[in-house]
Order: sequence, then C-alpha cells, then structure tokens
Amino acid sequence: MAGGKPPEHTAHDSAQPLAQQGAAWLRGYAGLPLPRDLNWAWTLGAMLVAVLVLMLMTGLVLTLGYTPDAGLAFGSVEALERRFPYGWLMRGLHMTGASFCMLVLYGHILRGLYYRCYLATHQRVWLGGCGLMALLMVTAFAGYVLPWGQMSYWGADVASKAVGAIPVLGPELEGIFLGGSSPGTPTLHRMFTLHFLLAFVIVGGVVLHVAMVHGRGSSSPSGRTMRDVGSLPFHPYFTVRDMLAVVVLALAFVLVLCFWPGLIIEPANYRPANPLHTPADIEPAWYFLPFYGMMQVIPSRLFGMVLSGGAVAILFAVPWLDKGRAGQGATGVGRVAAFVALACLVGGAVLVAAAGRHHVAGGWLLAGRLGCALYYAYFLLFLPLRSRMAGEGA
Repeated sequence: MAGGKPPEHTAHDSAQPLAQQGAAWLRGYAGLPLPRDLNWAWTLGAMLVAVLVLMLMTGLVLTLGYTPDAGLAFGSVEALERRFPYGWLMRGLHMTGASFCMLVLYGHILRGLYYRCYLATHQRVWLGGCGLMALLMVTAFAGYVLPWGQMSYWGADVASKAVGAIPVLGPELEGIFLGGSSPGTPTLHRMFTLHFLLAFVIVGGVVLHVAMVHGRGSSSPSGRTMRDVGSLPFHPYFTVRDMLAVVVLALAFVLVLCFWPGLIIEPANYRPANPLHTPADIEPAWYFLPFYGMMQVIPSRLFGMVLSGGAVAILFAVPWLDKGRAGQGATGVGRVAAFVALACLVGGAVLVAAAGRHHVAGGWLLAGRLGCALYYAYFLLFLPLRSRMAGEGA
C-alpha cells in the first residue's frame, strides 16, 4: 500500500523456508534409491565417517592443552592426560581412533578393489577416495610426530631422510619439512599446523565424496546396473544396517581402548624424545609398517622411497589398469580369482610389514621382497588380465 508501512519479517519467517528446504533435502536423501543387493561391506563407509567425526571432536579438545614446542610438547601431552578433565579419555579415544580409522580405510579400499567400484561412471569417485586416503595418511603421520616421544622424534628423522633422497628437490624439501638441520620446534610447528588444517580439508573432502557417491549412484556387488538388480530406499533399509555396523565397531573400539591398548600403543613413545639416543628398534605405527618395509627392501634410499610411495600412487591408476566394462557381472571363476588375488595383495602387505618390523635383514629381506612382488603383482599383472577372464571379457 502506498505510504504504508512495509511488512515486517521476523527471524522466524526467514528461518521457516530454510527449515522446509532442509526437511525436503532430508526426505530426498532418505529416499535415495540404492541397489538392493548391497552387502555388509558397504557399511565400511558409515563406520569410517563415524570414526572421523570422533577423531575431529577429540582432536579439537586436545588442541586446548597441547604446546608445539620441542621442550614442552611431551610435558603438555602428559599434563593433558593427568590434569585436564577427562584428558586421558580424550587422548585414548584419539589414539585408538587413529588405528581404527586406518583399519576401516584399508578395508574400504579393499572392498572397492574386490567389487571393482572404479569402473565407468565411478572413476571420479574412486580417484577422490584415493586422494582422501593420501590426505588421511599425511594427517596420521603428522599426528604421530606431535607427542614428541622417542618414536615420534625418530620417525620424523627417518621421514626427513627419505624425503631428502629425492633428486634435485630433496634437500630443499627436507629443509622445509624439518625447518632446520634436525627435527625440533620448527618441525613440530609444521606438523601441528598440517595436522590441524588437513583435518578440516578431509571433512570437506568426505562431504564431497559422499555427495558424489549418492549423485552417481552406488555401485552394485554383482557388477550389474540398478535396473537389473532392483533398488531400495536408503532409509530405513540401509541406515539401520549402517547404525548396527557402527555399534559393532564401537564395541570393538571400547574393547581395544579398555582391555587391549597394547595393540596400538608403543611403550617407547612414552619416553621423551632424546636426539642423543637412537632406539634399537625404530618402527612407525602399524598402519605404516608396509610402506616402511618397502623403503628397506632395496639398498637404495631413492628407489626405496619410490617403491613405498608407488604403493599408494598406483591406486590412482587402477581405473586404467582394469579394462573391464561396468554392468558386467563376474562369473564364479572371476570371483574366485579376484578373491585369491586380493588375498595375495593383503598377504604381501602383511609380509612386507613384518619384514619392516624386523629391519629387513637375513631371511626377512627375502620375505620383504616377496611381499613387494605380491603387492605389485596384483596391480600390474592381475588387474590387466582380470577383464579377460571367463565372463568378463571387454
């Protein structure tokens, strides 16, 4: 009305359309059609998200009392555990969460390899997942350095020497990594910043990854299209299964945290870093042992670094190594061959990890080289031949 008073809009009025949009989005997400033959292996993604949320929450709490200084870091961690309210629980959850995060992540990758979740329209989803895996590994290593115990210090020292072996750029990269000639306060500042920032980058990456998965449609265990196998809405058929899987994971988590912490805790890292005393056994966390072993199986720091880094980099090439076509269901022979090949891949990784833990000397040198051969044979021999097997010809 001319000359009249403009209508007043309250915060409630503006919030109402947003609430309606949110409710509509949730209904659409809940009704998202998924292949009806999805099995329990597809719950690994939900478990991984649950662990990542726990890691982010406990990590933010731990930053309140941590000091990234070579002379104060170890003491600040001890103070967190002994004086901070429930600090011992926060750190225990964070440490246990790191191991469970990497365990579920490896299982998630293995599931993708077995069911060929990288073919056709899912190539970008696979590449995004591999990128997230690399970011998680960097974040986990940075977090491993932060307590500044014996293993943390010497782990940083070994990693810096490996980086320094890169031709031309190696010495420069090593200086950037360390912030000096040896691990110290600048190294801790770099690792703390990297660990903190990458955590939020990973959160954004996970949101994007999940959106891409649901946008392109989930792959089917049978390898056939959703039209062939039928579909079911995401809720309640798959949400209930995901929640049950998270509960089972939580039970295993509590068992390890409360009854078997020795599975993930290294006693040597409960001693302050001492640059003048090299530990008799330098080894990283269990989830880095395969890559640590690969660095040692060749008497060359450079080629050991290439072999170790290549074990992760080759995952990005998987969609081009396997020439199969999406929508093809594998025969029984193909499934058995895939299972055997994947078992050899896992066996090779375990073998080279055990060799790394025993310093790849004597018989362990041969075992480590055999483990490397089995690992790379899966990608360079089995995948190129997989599409030519019975029932999977391209």
